[in-house]
Amino acid sequence: MEADLERISLTLSEPLATAGGLIDQRELMLVCLTGEHGMIGWGEAAPLEPYDGVSDKRCSDALAKQLAAIECAPRGATGAVLLEAARSADPLPQALAAIDTALWDLAGQREGKPLASLLAAEPLARVPVNAVIGADDPEAAASAARAAVAAGFTTLKVKVGTPTDVERLEAIRVAIGPEVAIRIDANGAWSVAQALEALEALEPFGIEFAEEPVSGIAQFEELKGRTAIAIAIDESCDEPGALASAAADLVCLKLSRAGGVSGLLAQAAVVRASGAEPYVASTLDGAVGIAAALHAAAALSITIPCGLATLERFDGIDGGLLAPSAGAITIPIGPGLGVGPAEG
Repeated sequence: MEADLERISLTLSEPLATAGGLIDQRELMLVCLTGEHGMIGWGEAAPLEPYDGVSDKRCSDALAKQLAAIECAPRGATGAVLLEAARSADPLPQALAAIDTALWDLAGQREGKPLASLLAAEPLARVPVNAVIGADDPEAAASAARAAVAAGFTTLKVKVGTPTDVERLEAIRVAIGPEVAIRIDANGAWSVAQALEALEALEPFGIEFAEEPVSGIAQFEELKGRTAIAIAIDESCDEPGALASAAADLVCLKLSRAGGVSGLLAQAAVVRASGAEPYVASTLDGAVGIAAALHAAAALSITIPCGLATLERFDGIDGGLLAPSAGAITIPIGPGLGVGPAEG
């Protein structure tokens, strides 16, 4: 099997403000696997060092080893064998995500089925999604929230963890009215004591749930049950045993962190067995990563709005086949992922 790697750089139209600072650029790595009959499978590696601690160089080095292992595999090797060869060369999940996704893309093309239909008998046709509002000043956040609701979103995720959180949430709730769901994301900015105080202050604004209000499973276990607002694990998923811990009500799964579609499906099964509910989000992925995550969410029948409506945050990208409409994204119906890197 032939394997190629290319890098792309995407610029956000407006920097995304979070508790950890501004994000204005994304460096992505695209894997292209050419299989039998010239079919091409696409995969995407999307490390984000401030978020997952994985540098571009670490991911690039891992991909080089993994792709070399695939090219040396016996002719006709199955996807499972190729994935294991890549894992043996370097187990970095952020790199494996690209390999795994490309192999699934090829599998769907061979079967002539969209990936979601290959993974499940009755996948969702559309996956509900949320809009993201940065930790901006209250007036700018309210304006962004109004625009998101006008575009059809019924759920907003608002970045928090700054001194202006109460003013921002109040401005947003006044701007959009009582019917639109608001969830918040602190990116682990608070201690347990700070989280309890902040969540009590924000509760009057009708918060659906709080994503990563604290950091680490021990803090989640201390927080759970002490606030009226449901809590969700995100970054703390990296901690061993986190997915099965039942330390939160919900768990945010990421394609990159899971090591691809295969890993994400396995993680969702663990989360559900623990009694928590999974949902899927991107780490500002490109079109290939978003498409793969959508197919996985559809196969898992996830009805909690997912954080996958992020492509249009990039300069010069309109979302294409992956653009949200009325608060959801339709699953591409072409075989495999149904899209390539230029079709988002």
